[in-house]
Amino acid sequence: MAFEELGPTFIKLGQLLATRPDLIPIEFATEFKKLHDSVTPLPFREIESELKQRFSNLNEVFLNIDERPLATASIAQVHSARLKNGKDVVIKVQRPGIVKFINDDLNVLYLIAGIVENSSPEMKVYNPRVIVDEFFKTMELETNFIIEANNILRFKKNFQDDGSIKIPDVYLDYTSEHILVMEMLKGIPLSQPQALKQDGVDPHWVAKKGMKTFFKMVFQDRFFHGDLHAGNLFILPNNQIGFVDFGVVGRLSVKTRDSIANMFIALAQEDYDGLAQEFISLSQGDDYINVDQFSRELRDLIAPYFGLTFKNVNTGKLLMESASLAGKYKVQVPAELMLYFKSIVTVEGMGREIVQDFDILSQTVEIANEIIKSKYDPQRVIKDITHLLKDSATLLYDLPKLLQYSLKRRNSLYQHQSVKLEDFHEIKRSFDAFSNLLFLGVVIASLILAGAIALDKQATPLFLDLPPVSTVCFGAAILLSLIAFYNYIRK
Repeated sequence: MAFEELGPTFIKLGQLLATRPDLIPIEFATEFKKLHDSVTPLPFREIESELKQRFSNLNEVFLNIDERPLATASIAQVHSARLKNGKDVVIKVQRPGIVKFINDDLNVLYLIAGIVENSSPEMKVYNPRVIVDEFFKTMELETNFIIEANNILRFKKNFQDDGSIKIPDVYLDYTSEHILVMEMLKGIPLSQPQALKQDGVDPHWVAKKGMKTFFKMVFQDRFFHGDLHAGNLFILPNNQIGFVDFGVVGRLSVKTRDSIANMFIALAQEDYDGLAQEFISLSQGDDYINVDQFSRELRDLIAPYFGLTFKNVNTGKLLMESASLAGKYKVQVPAELMLYFKSIVTVEGMGREIVQDFDILSQTVEIANEIIKSKYDPQRVIKDITHLLKDSATLLYDLPKLLQYSLKRRNSLYQHQSVKLEDFHEIKRSFDAFSNLLFLGVVIASLILAGAIALDKQATPLFLDLPPVSTVCFGAAILLSLIAFYNYIRK
């Protein structure tokens, strides 16, 4: 509720944090899932004003624009329209001033993150600055519609040979950073009950095809839709599936793609050590990790679900909870992997709404096995060896220069070495305590010596037949000795 009151930036931040149980406590991640982009539509005159900044004369481009929004969100508003050539399109218009508003909020978030890290060492575990940096990158991509247009073009190319998948055309001539114009899909969003009741639509086929499409994005293209909820999937007549809203996408390296495959195989085979190792191999941190304990806790989390059929196991939820457990062991999971886990949760949920016995794990394992086998394909092995030889040759070529540079730096009069000491504060405290005790010891020894010298002087005894100077010196020495002893046992 606090994040909703703080406005669109914090709503988006909460939605991001909901997908990162490895960075924040699971209770917070669960709470943030309740956040939705439920915002009041802007008056059309404000949208029209934004359009006129891009098009000097709207009538030269559009025959008409529907003033009633098709959808509203915290960043943009969507309206249907018709181009002069008769094509039906949707116009996605960024809310006026939203970028400045977000940047102002981000400055506040950076300030808060810095204060939290500096003033509360225990909060460093949650990496406040890392969270804000990741959020900044996400918002930077989401608020630039040219990037979204390019994402659409890439998806369109990836599915150009699949007639059952519909990616809308994008009109680059009319698109800018704040305005996106694309083809209107003639279908019904999956979020509406009548979507699967259209003529020629088979729900079982839709579920199976949707899952295969997602697997192709992940395992073959390594470029997947990062916000696959039911409102972004359109069911078109004659068993055709359309996708919209490409602002959030995931990009996977070959290593991350292979690790995902290994994770699913480890899940299916109850290989908890293997699952733990896959998380650690992708970790961005350098802290010591207790692998055995991490593996045991993964077993305690997942083992109770085995014996059930795959259709009764929420695979995506298990993976998200595994990532949360990884966070407990300071395993920093890459953002793209968490985006994939979030997508799996959504895809699995949609699949089970369509087909009750929807089983994602067994089919994923089949594809994962193919991915693992492909690692030992002769062509891929030759390619990997070629890359290795190329990198080795580059290293050997640069090695003399690097050694020469290092020696110059080492012998430079201005060169200084920076050494990082673990537990430096504890060492400093011990050194300070030692210095204080040493100083008191010198003072006490000096007083005793001075008192002893004064014994030889003729003077009227003051206490215990001792001269006044000796009495003061010995008394001060005893007092300081008691203080030193008290400080020693206290520390």
